[in-house]
Amino acid sequence: MSDWVRVCATSELLPGEMKVVWAGDTPICVFNYDGDYYALEDRCSHEDFELSAGCFDPEAATIECVLHGSRFDVRDGRALNPPAYVPVAKFPVKVEDGAVWTRDDRD
Repeated sequence: MSDWVRVCATSELLPGEMKVVWAGDTPICVFNYDGDYYALEDRCSHEDFELSAGCFDPEAATIECVLHGSRFDVRDGRALNPPAYVPVAKFPVKVEDGAVWTRDDRD
């Protein structure tokens, strides 16, 4: 299990923005959706392609993979349309001392 990784100060990730950090070998995309923070693996479950290259829609709380157009809910990682059917891994997020933190909590 990975240690907590500092993403950034809360003031550096405003509502509607996203940022990618690495927890060991795992790229994690952290989203600020309406003041709440969520973290997903930065990898489309349909193709091994970075989700962060796609468009984060802060109104709908979705990220769209640019490769084939699959959208995922940033709050829970679920796939919303084909060709992706499998959710993206979701990771814990905490806000502590004015900073956003995440980690890869998979064993």
